[in-house]
Amino acid sequence: MIALEQDAILSRAGDDIQYVIFPHSGAISLMIEMADGHTVATAAIGREGAVGTLSVLGPSPSAITAVVRAAGTAARIPASRFHTVFGRSPAIRSAVQSHIRAMLIQFQLGAACNALHPVQARMARWLLQLSDRVDHDVLPLTQQALSQILGVRRTTVTLLMRNLRARGGIRSDRRGLIEIDRTRLARAACECHRVMRLEAEEVFPATSDRSRAAVLPEDGVLSLE
Repeated sequence: MIALEQDAILSRAGDDIQYVIFPHSGAISLMIEMADGHTVATAAIGREGAVGTLSVLGPSPSAITAVVRAAGTAARIPASRFHTVFGRSPAIRSAVQSHIRAMLIQFQLGAACNALHPVQARMARWLLQLSDRVDHDVLPLTQQALSQILGVRRTTVTLLMRNLRARGGIRSDRRGLIEIDRTRLARAACECHRVMRLEAEEVFPATSDRSRAAVLPEDGVLSLE
């Protein structure tokens, strides 16, 4: 078990994937960084998923940077060991295939959302996505973090926060903590949040947490059964 510390970078784009990380709590965003230094988030991961599973598709440097947005805990195993058990365990292959499918859906919808939807709606969608993964309505997010996630300036984030407060979607945002009202925030979000949730529920049935626990105990020791 390892601690996922707030704002910690778990892997960087361009680096070889050394570990596969399975969060038990907390939230992680997958970031793309452009040549000019601008960033934007492409997906969110919580206890339903893992960081580094795409390495089973073949050896290649990571294309994304994984950043902890809400602190938690995780199991971590060497990527080489994970590749070995992936090849030997049908249960693990099935779980990883489901996870990759869910990630591809996030990437595709996220790309469309970033291109077509107003930044106000995108911010509301991201706050809901992160709240889904931490299971409460107080998010440890600074304006700088939201600027990185959305790919906009901090001055834009300040304006967006003001607008969402006026609409009742955000109750308060002080000292790096944002308290949201999920019902009102959902009205400000684009349809992408709802679609992503429905797609994830289809890929991961209600028993998915128990199924993953069967192959990945909290000590991080993978079963070969």
